[in-house]
Amino acid sequence: MINTEITPSRLDRAFARFLTERTSLDGDQNQRFYELVEQLSFQQNHGHSCIAVDQQDQQLLFDSGLVSRQGERAPLIMDNGHLFTHRYWSYERQLADQLLTLYEKENTVPNLESALDRYFGLKTVETDWQRKAVQSAVTRAFNIITGGPGTGKTTTVVKILALLQEIAQKPLLIALAAPTGKAAMRLQEAISKSKKQLPRSDEIVQHIPETVTTLHRLLGARPRSPYFHYHAKSPLPHDLVIVDEASMVDLALMAKLVDALRPNARLILLGDKDQLASIEAGAVLADLTRAMPDCTVELKKSFRFNSRIKQFSDAVNEQNVEKAWKMLQAQQENIVYLKSDLIAFITEKQYQYLKLVKKAKPFEEIYHAFLNFQVLCSNRHGSHGTQEINIMVEQRLLASGLINKLGEWYVGRPVMITQNNAAMHLYNGDVGICLYDEKLGQLMVFFQNDTGVKKYLPTRLSHCETIFAMTIHKSQGSEFDEILIALPPLMNPVLGKELLYTAITRAKQKVIIAADKNIFEQTIKQKTERFGGLAEKIIETGFSGINADNDLTAN
Repeated sequence: MINTEITPSRLDRAFARFLTERTSLDGDQNQRFYELVEQLSFQQNHGHSCIAVDQQDQQLLFDSGLVSRQGERAPLIMDNGHLFTHRYWSYERQLADQLLTLYEKENTVPNLESALDRYFGLKTVETDWQRKAVQSAVTRAFNIITGGPGTGKTTTVVKILALLQEIAQKPLLIALAAPTGKAAMRLQEAISKSKKQLPRSDEIVQHIPETVTTLHRLLGARPRSPYFHYHAKSPLPHDLVIVDEASMVDLALMAKLVDALRPNARLILLGDKDQLASIEAGAVLADLTRAMPDCTVELKKSFRFNSRIKQFSDAVNEQNVEKAWKMLQAQQENIVYLKSDLIAFITEKQYQYLKLVKKAKPFEEIYHAFLNFQVLCSNRHGSHGTQEINIMVEQRLLASGLINKLGEWYVGRPVMITQNNAAMHLYNGDVGICLYDEKLGQLMVFFQNDTGVKKYLPTRLSHCETIFAMTIHKSQGSEFDEILIALPPLMNPVLGKELLYTAITRAKQKVIIAADKNIFEQTIKQKTERFGGLAEKIIETGFSGINADNDLTAN
């Protein structure tokens, strides 16, 4: 669904004006060119890599002198009736070509079935999806493993790593990565636990890495630059790269990652294809699972996800409005409809971690207590948005004496980084808590990420925000024991079943929802679509794993 309800930004208008001033058009045609470019810029900033254009507008665009057909140099590209900026068209073209190259690389593994038997037991009539994923991963250079929470993606990856190390002639150099620091920490903890359960020798186990980094750290982000240290001419040294939470990876970053792989490297993407797509342009994981089914294995059996939460998330994902509302109204222990005062409820939930702050407990203990409960919102602004909730909760906590807020920074303030800062090793999504440092005698903000615990002066953190409540987009890659989902009183383009499904699947033990029945039901009924040409370009490269007659432009 193309977003048409929010007005273009100043940047969208400036970009459209810049190109319009350079066309060979005039009058009404010039104005129409401006409108199309403004719409393209706006939609790219809202996740789409292109816009559909009718035949009349296509001719006008070609007459402008700034639009070419695919493959020719121009600021804008027309491809299969869709208008792209050259940048995003190139990302899709490059990624499609490189993935086809990876797809064509296959490996024959002698006695593979007997090796799989050691990890999974003898083959049975019922399909073992984890076994199938491991088999695919050791025989192909590119693989996607998708599945909902608790389906064993991490367990499967550890067995893949063990088997690959077992059959390799020498120890493999492996990189484990995730889009955010939180997601990296989660994968790191899960791999550490899964390694202990492997039925293999200590020598094999010790060659399975546990350290997980963010994608930006892996690629070598350069401060104040869109470029990375590693790229095609300076490739990563790794034999295998595994990326968790791949649904969060946007088109540009995925293209740069694949471009940085050395020629004989393998790539495995992990993620839940039904979650929200990336904040930036593209729906890469969803595109790839549909366009490259031969490379995709979906894990379908849930082992540890709370059964009622799973049923609830499935009902939302399947857009079964009646079942979802019925489960919510049942008011059982782990699926709850909030009827009490929203702000009072949230404020009371902060008491436990703030009491630990008052007692000056270690940061790690405070940090984990804070992450036990989280409020998730669909929007930043407006009623039930993060800004409103954060302000009102701060006011209640201040009135109760649990915080002493004399300025922006105070003891116990939880914050999230909102902009990558490679120089400080802080990245979008990293969560920290402001505490008094006895050794330094001043306030410091403590962070726990994939590199350990670090602390910074508050004055150095210019791009961060309070997170008694965070957006659902920002929660991706995280898990909380208990979540509260606050939906707005009015429908807006952000709401959709993917958003609600993503929020629900952040919870391990309990889901609480504060929403009007009508908004809850409309949210489930609304399906988000991303427009792009990646799937079509994969078909054009000659990939035979999908019916080329399928319409893959809208995702």
